[in-house]
Amino acid sequence: MRSVKFILAAGAAPLMSTAVFAADMPIAPPPAMYAPPPVEDFGGWYLRGDIGFSNQRVKNIEMGDGRNANLNSLNQTTSFDSAGIYQVGIGYQFNNWLRGDITGQYRGNSNFKGTDNVTFPASGIVGNGVNNYSATKSEWVVMANGYVDLGTWWCVTPFVGAGVGMARVNIANYTDNGATNVGYDINGNPFIGGPFPSYAGAPAASKWNFAWALHTGLAYKVNPAMTVELGYSYMNLGNGATGPVATYDGFTRGVSMQFKDITSHDLKLGVRWNLDTPPAYAPPPPPLIRKG
Repeated sequence: MRSVKFILAAGAAPLMSTAVFAADMPIAPPPAMYAPPPVEDFGGWYLRGDIGFSNQRVKNIEMGDGRNANLNSLNQTTSFDSAGIYQVGIGYQFNNWLRGDITGQYRGNSNFKGTDNVTFPASGIVGNGVNNYSATKSEWVVMANGYVDLGTWWCVTPFVGAGVGMARVNIANYTDNGATNVGYDINGNPFIGGPFPSYAGAPAASKWNFAWALHTGLAYKVNPAMTVELGYSYMNLGNGATGPVATYDGFTRGVSMQFKDITSHDLKLGVRWNLDTPPAYAPPPPPLIRKG
């Protein structure tokens, strides 16, 4: 019996020493948790595309030689139809509040309608008349723009901006269809004649002008690579001009009709694509392989 206890004690001794040695060994720490780098909200190049429509105005229209100045009174009304706007551009986000871009814009054909109701003296005769104008207008615009982002709330960023550039204003299909009605001479005697119909037209012409704009709107970041914009712009496109105006029988003084101070209130929907978007996360480290 004593020999059996001795054998058991001899067998247990190595096991106990191994356990004590294992308990004294340091425990390997778990692998460090990987934290992805923070995603920056700014930096890098972007492309943009916009579509929208215009709401345009012109201060007045007048002949290039100033003949309108000879009228005793002028009651002029003018209007443009709305037209489409198509824009592309490339820009750079400098930091989380400042960005800029260069854009090219085509502003589609807009129909123009205008009316003059005038009175004037001519050789002692008091006369009156009406001119009914029509034309179409379109533009190409190249502009450099700067924007200030005013902070972000729930992925929505309001912004303001301004731009300067050049606008190529094209006036086409100009006509002036009117009539002159002569009433009484200075002695009160009726003047025999009239009304005298008149018709004039002019070929298309284009003119480059300095242009400027003010911008504002809201931007919504869909993801780090794409931002959607709803924007408003006030644009000053300068002046436009027709070719030389001629009467229906071909007579011309070589003078164009001038469209003075063309402006527009624009509404646009656009998308910006960030070309330098950092990855949302880095790939995990390779698994640890132990030999032995």
